[in-house]
Amino acid sequence: MKFRKLPVEIEAIRASDAILAARNNWSALPEWLRDAYDSKEPGKGIVFAADAVHITTLEGVMAAAPEDWIIRGVKGELYPCKPDIFAATYESVE
Repeated sequence: MKFRKLPVEIEAIRASDAILAARNNWSALPEWLRDAYDSKEPGKGIVFAADAVHITTLEGVMAAAPEDWIIRGVKGELYPCKPDIFAATYESVE
């Protein structure tokens, strides 16, 4: 059997942009990422480091390297995505 992924819209930001904004201009971060920083909810916390964003997922803590994307999924879940996978899976809607 073959399957096709349903078209869904997600929100995403490059980890390098998130690290820079967290360091220099907190209000430039998307609201959903600022909320994740303050969240105590399982699977939604993040920590900014100099060279990565550490994301608490339901599978454990995952690191988004500067070139990676941080995705907010359809249920508000956060996870990192490598740039090649992101480019093959998503296209801009704006």
